[in-house]
Amino acid sequence: MAFTDLREFVAHLEKHGRLHRVHVPVSRDLEITEITDRVSKRSGGANVALLFERVEGADMPVLVNAFGSEDRMTAALGVERLDDLGARIAKLLDLKMPGTFADRLKKLGTLVDVARAAPRHVTQAPCQEIVETANPSIAGLPVLRCWPGDGGRYITLPGVFTREPRTGARNVGMYRLQVFDDHTLGMHWQIHKGGAEHERVAASGRMPVAITLGGDPAMIYAASAPLPPGVDEVVFAGWLRGTGVDLVRCKTVDVEVPAQAEIVLEGYVDPVERRLEGPFGDHTGYYSLARDYPVFHLTAVTRRARPIYPTTIVG
Repeated sequence: MAFTDLREFVAHLEKHGRLHRVHVPVSRDLEITEITDRVSKRSGGANVALLFERVEGADMPVLVNAFGSEDRMTAALGVERLDDLGARIAKLLDLKMPGTFADRLKKLGTLVDVARAAPRHVTQAPCQEIVETANPSIAGLPVLRCWPGDGGRYITLPGVFTREPRTGARNVGMYRLQVFDDHTLGMHWQIHKGGAEHERVAASGRMPVAITLGGDPAMIYAASAPLPPGVDEVVFAGWLRGTGVDLVRCKTVDVEVPAQAEIVLEGYVDPVERRLEGPFGDHTGYYSLARDYPVFHLTAVTRRARPIYPTTIVG
């Protein structure tokens, strides 16, 4: 089963008793993390996705722990077992291996799957129901401060869309983003990541960037997947879904983003600009140290009329 967007997946989780709605007011600073940490460490059916409906200072709910168990991951990726997905990917990669034409012909089904995975381009999109370009701000987003020693509040489940300046090739990565103020974010792409390579090629001048929150689960996963260089994450997501991802052009930058996203932050990175980012409670169980990283400057916020803010707890 392929999900069109995040809210369709939320409805699936709720239908199967895998989502708990939290109706009482909660703080985005530390409290959501503490609750999520306890729930995610429970075993069996007690480990559920959480939808915080009354987050102080925000007018949108926060979804967390959506993919925090094997059964929710298999549902999100449309397989019965995660090993089944591994077998599909191995078959896909095997198409590039040597062999006779007859051998490749036997794998035609996989090739047809790849052909169906190409993205589709649309001119109207749910992620652009509300467009803010005159005075865009991050202030309305319920971005979490997760751990006491963190350098600030962090966006932790984004899809960061960039284009190689010379070829236009797309890259989608999942990099943490520290909120510096209402208009700038720390862009934590490490030197071996696709976004960092695009920045090196750009060398100077403004490099357009779009940050998406939400969308269908396959696209969220694809942004985090360690794919070989040159593999388009949007095509990979379409291959996982069995149908191409709808893309729409941003309003202020020359980047296309998934039409079914909940929220899109448009802007740019200047390759010569750096600012201190961190510390951050990381997946190692320790705080990663503060270092200089690029700065994302906001030029537009587009979103659904009633968006869901998806996040994850790292560490």
